[in-house]
Amino acid sequence: MRKHFLWVTMSIFFLSATILSWKSDGANRSVSVRKKNAAFTTKELFEQYVNNLYESAHLSETGLAFNVFEKAVTGYTNLKLAHVVPQSSDVLTVVDFSKSSREKRMWIVNLFSKQLVLNTWVAHGSGSGEEMASHFSDANDSHESSLGFYVTDKVYNGKHGRSLYLDGMDEGFNGNARMRSIVVHGAKYVGPAAINEQGYIGRSFGCPAVSPKVINKVINTIAGKTVIFINGNDDSYYSKYLDEAGPLNLMASADTSFNFAKF
Repeated sequence: MRKHFLWVTMSIFFLSATILSWKSDGANRSVSVRKKNAAFTTKELFEQYVNNLYESAHLSETGLAFNVFEKAVTGYTNLKLAHVVPQSSDVLTVVDFSKSSREKRMWIVNLFSKQLVLNTWVAHGSGSGEEMASHFSDANDSHESSLGFYVTDKVYNGKHGRSLYLDGMDEGFNGNARMRSIVVHGAKYVGPAAINEQGYIGRSFGCPAVSPKVINKVINTIAGKTVIFINGNDDSYYSKYLDEAGPLNLMASADTSFNFAKF
């Protein structure tokens, strides 16, 4: 099963990757030319895989930092290895609350086709700050956003209309998501009109709310056991799903004697 998942998710990369650089926060990091004729390490192969996804989906042009995307892919891989999400799950959603709410800071990426499906605005909790989300909590009634990995579940109709249940995967950081009713829903206070009126989009009670104009596309794309990663400026945040050992061990279970000449 582990080898099957490896080749399903990474075969396109092994067949087509020709880039020996990767980006972090917009800066290029080049792999030494000495690697041209040498075998790649497992870690370098994973970095190349993530970089290939990042470049192919043109995520740099939309403002998604490479290091945030790499964290998201690491967690996505570990959640698959833990059988929390099905092997067929091909969508990864990234929310970066280190960015201003004036910016489009939600990205939905299809990792199999290596395409950006949607880049849009998303609200943070009113308790986390105004334009910027500066603090986070998993406490009930805090109205703060919670960082970490989530897995989407079923669609329902609630007070905000069509909405999507979320389950937090990181105890101590977002494990109370269900109890707090942290869901994906549409909200009129999300979008350009709110930015023009007050300088930033409106805020939720902690939910990653999006514009009513895109809510159906968002829900239709990510419902049913897909991964969401919410990033933010909080040095205390840690997740077991950010352990690189999972993806590296997965790659090590296959032939890692690839070199540049084979790409």
